Amino acid sequence: MDIRDLKIFLNLCESRHFGLTAKAMHITPSTLSRLIQRLEESTSQQLFIRDNRSVQITDAGLQLKLFAKQVLADYQQLQQNLDQSSQQLTGELRLFCSVTAAYSHLPDILDKFRVLHPLVEIKLTTGDAADAVSKIQSNEADLAIAGHPKQLPSSIEFAKIGEIEMVLLIPRLRSTFSDKLHQKEPDWHNIPFILPDHGPSRHRIDQWFKQNKIQSPKIYATVAGHEAIVSMVALGCGVALLPKVVMENSPERIRERIIEWSSSLIEPFDIGICAQKRRLAEKLIAAFWQLAN
Repeated sequence: MDIRDLKIFLNLCESRHFGLTAKAMHITPSTLSRLIQRLEESTSQQLFIRDNRSVQITDAGLQLKLFAKQVLADYQQLQQNLDQSSQQLTGELRLFCSVTAAYSHLPDILDKFRVLHPLVEIKLTTGDAADAVSKIQSNEADLAIAGHPKQLPSSIEFAKIGEIEMVLLIPRLRSTFSDKLHQKEPDWHNIPFILPDHGPSRHRIDQWFKQNKIQSPKIYATVAGHEAIVSMVALGCGVALLPKVVMENSPERIRERIIEWSSSLIEPFDIGICAQKRRLAEKLIAAFWQLAN
């Protein structure tokens, strides 16, 4: 017996009429009779009792009916599984994020994505977090993990996945400005700062300068990339207001040379996934976007 034979058999079980089943299954009545005869021979059981007026199912026929329904249900499930397998996403997905985000936020999302879409090739590029939105705008990346900028371009969609707390980092090494830091009211005007050159962190820092009426801060250096700023603080070059997550994911030998002060005066900023709005319908981007959210 095959799948089609079982489908015809089940139809006859429901219709209880050879003529109706033959018409519904697009076969002749004689072909239907031969099919039932083959089933009865293969099972060595009479499946139907019939006369000129009616068709009745035997006990053996009822048992075969249950078997046929289970076989067809299993076959349908198999087809669905095979269809899903053949429709698995393939291709390349280009991601951009900072080195810190590659440790802190990306793994959880990427682990789940790779389980669901193992055939997709991930191409990860790391760099300054402040450049994430521009990477998306220039089509250098399909998706990026970024801090929410002061002005989000209208062509970019941003989905929040968390908040970034800012902290003040100072060197553990004694320096020329150590005494100023430990005063009750630190003389911020004469303490050297190491700043990111742009991005959400720089915007928060500029706000902090304004709140503390520091019109001309003493800037030791302006650096692209938060990770390099942490190293400069460890060397005693200055202090830095940076995302806490950057410090948490720095090498241990660097963290040992830095004192971390909470800076509740600085408002945290949102971190999220960004992509071009017009590309959100693309299958690879849509799959990652849905998972990240």
